[in-house]
Amino acid sequence: MLLNEHNVDYDLVEYLKNPLTKEQVLALAKKLGKQPGEFVRTKEADFKENNLSGLLNKPEAMAAAIAKFPKIMERPIFVAGEQAAIGRPLENILSLIS
Repeated sequence: MLLNEHNVDYDLVEYLKNPLTKEQVLALAKKLGKQPGEFVRTKEADFKENNLSGLLNKPEAMAAAIAKFPKIMERPIFVAGEQAAIGRPLENILSLIS
């Protein structure tokens, strides 16, 4: 794994098992410098089946949707202090650990 190769200590958050709260999603959005609608998987079944496209430009509502349907959130996301990066491509993470 990339983080192990670079000797980075990290805590793994398995948010599919323990979903983030709406407030945690909003805090993560701030660290990413994005709105919640900008880091969702729009092709994910939970997104389509629950007709969530109308919430893409509504940060509070989308954060609540991510909390309710955690599979729709992009992954992996790496958090370093007050910054975060979506791990696709991996270079996004490297920019935070270098």
